[in-house]
Amino acid sequence: MVGDSHRLLYIDSERNSATDSKALDGSMTTKPEHKLELRDRLSRLSFTQAVKQLGDDGKHLIQQGGKFDIDIEQQVYFAGDLFQLKLPYDSQGNSANVSITLMAESRNRLKWNCTRCNGPCEHVGAAFSLILEEKMQLGLSKPPKERVPIESLSEEQLVAQALADRKERAKSEKFKLTSATPKKTWGQYTLTSKASGKTYQLAVYGLEIGESHCSCPDFRKNTIGTCKHLIYATGRIKSKFPSDKRRKYKPKDFALTLQHAQPESTSPKKSKGTSNAQSTLPIALRLSPPHKLTEEAAKIGGKLIGETSTNVSAIVRCCSRLEKAGYRVNIFPDAAEFIDRNLHQQRVESLVTEIRENPAKHPLRKSLLKTTLMPYQMDGVAFAVGAGRAILADDMGLGKTIQGIGVAELLAQQSGIKKVLVICPTSLKSQWASEIEKFCDRDHQLVLGSMEERARQYENEAFYTICNYEQVLRDIMAIELVQWDLIILDEGQRIKNWEAKTTRVVKSLKSKYALVLSGTPLENRLAELFSVVQFVDDRRLGPGFRFFNKHRIVDEKGKVLGYKNMAELRKTLSPIMLRRTREQVLKDLPPRTTDIVRIPPTEEQLEINNANMRVVAQICGKPYFTEMDFLRLQRSLLAARMSADSTFLNTKEDPSYSSKLDRLEELLEELFQSGNRKVVLFSEWTTMLDLIEKILKRQKLRFVRLDGKVPQKKRKALVDEFQNDPDCQLFITTNAGSTGLNLQAANTVINVDLPWNPAILEQRIARAHRMGQSEPVHVYLLVTQETLEEQMLVALDDKRNLALAALDSESEVDELKMVSGMEEMKRRLEILIGAKPEAALDESMLNEANGSGSQSLTAEIEHRQRVASAGGEMLGAVFNFLGELVSQSPESSPKPNEQVVEQVRQGLANCVQTDETGRQQLTVTLPNDDALQNLATTLASLLVGNSK
Repeated sequence: MVGDSHRLLYIDSERNSATDSKALDGSMTTKPEHKLELRDRLSRLSFTQAVKQLGDDGKHLIQQGGKFDIDIEQQVYFAGDLFQLKLPYDSQGNSANVSITLMAESRNRLKWNCTRCNGPCEHVGAAFSLILEEKMQLGLSKPPKERVPIESLSEEQLVAQALADRKERAKSEKFKLTSATPKKTWGQYTLTSKASGKTYQLAVYGLEIGESHCSCPDFRKNTIGTCKHLIYATGRIKSKFPSDKRRKYKPKDFALTLQHAQPESTSPKKSKGTSNAQSTLPIALRLSPPHKLTEEAAKIGGKLIGETSTNVSAIVRCCSRLEKAGYRVNIFPDAAEFIDRNLHQQRVESLVTEIRENPAKHPLRKSLLKTTLMPYQMDGVAFAVGAGRAILADDMGLGKTIQGIGVAELLAQQSGIKKVLVICPTSLKSQWASEIEKFCDRDHQLVLGSMEERARQYENEAFYTICNYEQVLRDIMAIELVQWDLIILDEGQRIKNWEAKTTRVVKSLKSKYALVLSGTPLENRLAELFSVVQFVDDRRLGPGFRFFNKHRIVDEKGKVLGYKNMAELRKTLSPIMLRRTREQVLKDLPPRTTDIVRIPPTEEQLEINNANMRVVAQICGKPYFTEMDFLRLQRSLLAARMSADSTFLNTKEDPSYSSKLDRLEELLEELFQSGNRKVVLFSEWTTMLDLIEKILKRQKLRFVRLDGKVPQKKRKALVDEFQNDPDCQLFITTNAGSTGLNLQAANTVINVDLPWNPAILEQRIARAHRMGQSEPVHVYLLVTQETLEEQMLVALDDKRNLALAALDSESEVDELKMVSGMEEMKRRLEILIGAKPEAALDESMLNEANGSGSQSLTAEIEHRQRVASAGGEMLGAVFNFLGELVSQSPESSPKPNEQVVEQVRQGLANCVQTDETGRQQLTVTLPNDDALQNLATTLASLLVGNSK
């Protein structure tokens, strides 16, 4: 690699003696100048060293570099003495390449460069961040020793192994421990990992398990009462303070902590492969007394002192009375969180119960939002609000978005929440904004733009802030500065991979309330389920070693063979997860529901759309339309509509830019994961169906296709296959399939693009939504935002746009009068280019606009264009011919008066108009009917004479 900048990174030895340093294979180095491989150098790289060598801004650059979601297999090359990382740095796909090598003159030094930047930058920070965090995947640390799968261990063995793992990490990892009171043994400590740079708060009050507390996630959920940080800290305390200074801690105040009740011990008679480990352990509060407990305090605390209790209300009242009496109660953060959650549930319990007993008749169903919720949707809102942190895992198409908005609204009413962060796929951001505007009166902020712009956008006053998963990874520091009341994860399966960096960052976000929306069944992949549930309630399923021990079946090598105790798992999840299938709520569903899926365009799609709409705007500004104007309108509007699907429809060239195809792929995946789907899919263009076929083949979906090229006699076989074969999942078609077909087997209709005529749209939907249909039909309209398609929604909604249909090159409207119809068409064109719609025409004008008595406008315009073009060429040739007839030799031919020529040119110019391509059009008015005959006769005679 070649770069403009070179910086040196000196790897300082942790110790002075060369014999203290080990290579990856465990061999000892014997000389300070011994030349080691790059892999060994990077294996010893620490966070502190990297920060020092990147300069004053090193820590920030490494943190900023951590925003990149890196696919190691695709973006990293690591072999011999070269480490390379390829990172994107802009939306056009340009990349920054970072390389790290060993200095040729000194093998103890590292040299790095970035092809994009001229100094320390976030790209280099990303390389060091990756090396520090993913040493195992990069082969820079030893893999864990082979051991018996946790699924085969007993409870005692599980706990012993969990402790052994944490002791090993406490011994092998590097930490910095700082005491708030250095001369005192017990108290508050701060511990920083030298590998990751992360800092945790420790409260150390003894050497035994359960006597101390750590703020790290592992301590929160591992149920064993300690973690690697506490093990490291207590080890350092042992070495620093003699035993006489490590006497038992004598607390001065009360302490309220959260504790897991321990499971019963495994019976000695149980075999090694049997386990009674609990998937979840009961959580309780414990009020620990001070060393000197007064009679007054003992009387106030009563039986609650020194014992565990799940009676949150009693504990809160006790703590309140103690503080009023002058006693201090130290409430640990996890205990405060547990109390807040329980108090919330108590506060909304009566309302939630009231709603869920009869959601169909509860008044909030009609008043909570600006639309009436389905009974099952009202029930889902109540469930999530009652849980505080919940998962709604309804089938695709049951309205999870509107339920999410309903949850936020009810929490605002009941708990006073003011800040909601919505995290969703990029393709759904605009959809969320649209739904919020449609269903409630809350304001929202879409996070867009550069990193600096986005950082400011999180600090807004809006109720909703909407960002995508990739932005969370990049903007984590700005997001963490805001106190979010509710975080909503849409398409929550995006955090199913617990090892992915995006998952780790998203799960680190804090909020009092949380809601995960996912149409993907979660019961089938336990590792993914475990990851998603952790975001909502990281204690619900207990630590991973207990959960998998309880529910996974493996062979002797740890290969997963199946799952067990699923009924118990469903019961464990029932307080926080609600899933409804279409079959379960069939009686609540209307016979037909329509979702408009709004999709942001790519820059390339928008460029084509805008160029063509400028032509439309230019024509609309003219006082009248010529036949050529109509053809230009048709051509430009057609191009704009096609670009809303894919640029390939316009250019027939790769690369093909299409955000709609990307969103369609996601939609199909979601639909068919929810099961029991039969889909009819429409697109105006066969080329678009070709592109869609590639998606269907990638997803291994069976389909049949009908377009205008399929002979009539073969269509019945295609329909029968779709109707009768349960494995045939899609019927994809152009408008050739919009009439005359009965496709009642379908319960879903996807309109990839919009027709001009609402009648065509209704005909499409009627293929599935018709007599004999036993299920509700879900209709999707895919609309590319900021394009002609979005304006077409206005026209489709009007239902009275027959005049506009003449602009479609494939229009089925045969006749259109050219007086009032033209005025109506112009008015609608102005709507398409952004004008606000005026009052619709009355029925009499529409009848006139669609009246009989004239020929097909489209065919006539095309014919006139050909005549005009040929006529122009003919007249040009005739005038050249006449010029030759009247001319003499160049020398003897008299030159015409220049003033006369200019006067004639000016006269002709007054009759000329210039089209969008720069060509001049000459309009001539003939004096009478005979003039056309005379002109034709004269021109014919001249041409015949010339041919002789």
